[in-house]
Amino acid sequence: MKAPYSTPRLCETAERMVQYGKKKGADEIEVSVVDSKDYEVNTRHEDIENLTQANSRFAAVKVIKGQKTAHVTSSDLSSSTLQTLVKNAVQRALFSQPDPCSGLPSLSRKKVNISSLQLFDPSLARLDSQKKISLALNTEKIALSDPRITNSHGASFETREITSALANSNGFSQQYSETFSSLSLGLQAGEVDNKVEGGHSSTQRFFHNLETPEELAKKAVHKTVRQLNSYKITTQNVPVVFEPRMTSWLLGFLFNCVSGISVYRRASFLLDKLNQKIGGDNLFVYDDGLLPGKLGTEPFDSEGVPTQKTPVLEKGILKNYLTNTYAGKKLHLPSTGNAMGNHVGPHNFYLLPGKTPPHQITASLDPGFILTRTMGHGLNPITGDISRGAQGLWVEKGEVVYPVSEVTIYGNLGEILKDIDTIGNDLDFWNIFAGPSIKIKNLTVAGKEN
Repeated sequence: MKAPYSTPRLCETAERMVQYGKKKGADEIEVSVVDSKDYEVNTRHEDIENLTQANSRFAAVKVIKGQKTAHVTSSDLSSSTLQTLVKNAVQRALFSQPDPCSGLPSLSRKKVNISSLQLFDPSLARLDSQKKISLALNTEKIALSDPRITNSHGASFETREITSALANSNGFSQQYSETFSSLSLGLQAGEVDNKVEGGHSSTQRFFHNLETPEELAKKAVHKTVRQLNSYKITTQNVPVVFEPRMTSWLLGFLFNCVSGISVYRRASFLLDKLNQKIGGDNLFVYDDGLLPGKLGTEPFDSEGVPTQKTPVLEKGILKNYLTNTYAGKKLHLPSTGNAMGNHVGPHNFYLLPGKTPPHQITASLDPGFILTRTMGHGLNPITGDISRGAQGLWVEKGEVVYPVSEVTIYGNLGEILKDIDTIGNDLDFWNIFAGPSIKIKNLTVAGKEN
């Protein structure tokens, strides 16, 4: 569906720039034009701390001449500025180093039905500013009515309406519109010597799918107060359950390791592992840009390659690296439609859910640890090693007995993929990385010395 503010068609602007670039000597040229309408309000303790409403447009140009590449951008879309931009890009390319892997993708015969992807919510344009402000204010007010909550880091509500157009000298020219809305809240509970923080957020393409202030506040309060009066446990190896948002974090690390850029740079422990078994038979991971209404869905990537459903792991076997055109050429593989600017990016990168409810996974622990939050860095894609600060819940005889803080989880992604014992049925596409609860047979949770 066409966004009401995006006239004239952005494709026409992009096409004119392509034609002008060819006239000025570009061997190949790609032009993207983006029109964005953004709104964000941040509230705290019944006051508006920040309110931003902005419309912006920009153009990005990629020129290739003699296997030499140049990139330029501009937020001024006047004809004279764009012509100067293209001329400068052609001249700048002459000073680059030639690269035999440069080049645009060939025009694909495959066409994606954009309307079937359910990307644009026209109701967002009808939301007035007062309604948006009240969503943030009410969410925080509901949470602060709980006596266990002692402070708020604030609530925010955001909307984005975006139209993206892409044209290139190989004959590609398309545009589409999409929307996003987001509601979030950060809280604090406890006193000076027992202070904990937590929160919750909800992001959707369609406003009616967004969690209500009541739902979001309830979850934010729960995630905050469950960490009160935490214990420091001794270092031990135990089964560890990842909550869905922690599984999403783990999948983000896996994505980094299957990115074609990481692989051709030899910066991934999964180098030379295609078609090898790297996980358990229960692991099915996909990158899917065609799931209707999801956050990572789009009809084509930033190079105009149609998106697709790409198997990453099936029965634990590594089926594909994810590539853009450049990484694909480096690895002698086709593009998987994952170009994101000059990088490789995910679409909807998710772990297929199992059949076990999360409460049954918890009931299987004796003892065990439920991972609820991680902090810091400590991810090494070259080795797959993981070392991150963590918080969570300690379980004995299938029941949560107390919260745990100031621990570190140690493990290796390669071993974790082989040791996923149980997969939950609670998959929620809250993010472009999405996964259900998972139970790892054994991980090191490092705390106090014995």
